[in-house]
Amino acid sequence: MALAALAWAITSEQMSGMDAGPGTDPGTLGFFLGVWVVMMAAMMFPSIAPMVVMHVRIQEGQRERGRAGTIGATAFFVGGYLAAWAGAGLVAYGIYELGRAVTGNVFSWDNGGPYLAGAILVAAAVYQLTPLKDVCLRRCRSPVMFLISHWRPGRVGSLRMGIAHGGWCIGCCWALMAALFALGVMSLGWMALIAALIAAEKLLPRRALASGGVAALLLVLGFGVAFAPASVPGLTVPGSPQAMHSMQEMEGSMNGGAMDGGSEMNSMPRP
Repeated sequence: MALAALAWAITSEQMSGMDAGPGTDPGTLGFFLGVWVVMMAAMMFPSIAPMVVMHVRIQEGQRERGRAGTIGATAFFVGGYLAAWAGAGLVAYGIYELGRAVTGNVFSWDNGGPYLAGAILVAAAVYQLTPLKDVCLRRCRSPVMFLISHWRPGRVGSLRMGIAHGGWCIGCCWALMAALFALGVMSLGWMALIAALIAAEKLLPRRALASGGVAALLLVLGFGVAFAPASVPGLTVPGSPQAMHSMQEMEGSMNGGAMDGGSEMNSMPRP
């Protein structure tokens, strides 16, 4: 939980003022991957806390029975979990870049952008109600079930378990992460909302009710973004002064504060 709090603080510092709305350019691969891994720690660590606690207790139980525990095994478990999400981030980045290269301006905000963002949110809502989502969510919600069926001794075994658990969580949450891209991947507000929805699904006692509620919210957001984006609270509309300023902030962060063509960028009006 302390690491999650630290990750939120770092993310807030990195992403403050950088939300350019749906379709926000993720920047260079190195910049995006660094931000993404910290984001995943901030968003997912609270949700996997029960799994981490159970992993620690199993290690303690082995020591009590006279078996040698592996020092640092839980750290390797968490590291494997983050490695799985780093891989998912690379895939997401590749899909974004490929889609932009293939479609050009077809899905710019002035063309089909609102409908694409809305469709992604609606698709995420539909996925909430699929059998695959239910299977993945049950694995994520049950530490005992997962650890008994996937237990491997040692640091390497813990790393493999972390990667496996990350894979189940990706299967559970990839649509919600796609929704985050549709709403603005650099938005702290939307990031916090998606993190809260993930935590609700994994931690609240009534799984079906939580998933259904998340689906309903995503559906409302999808239609709102597609047909009335200006009325969606907290949504940065691309092309607005706020979005233009955010793009300048992102370029400055990627270039270490030394923006190319700085005099021209600095002459642009601030909101």
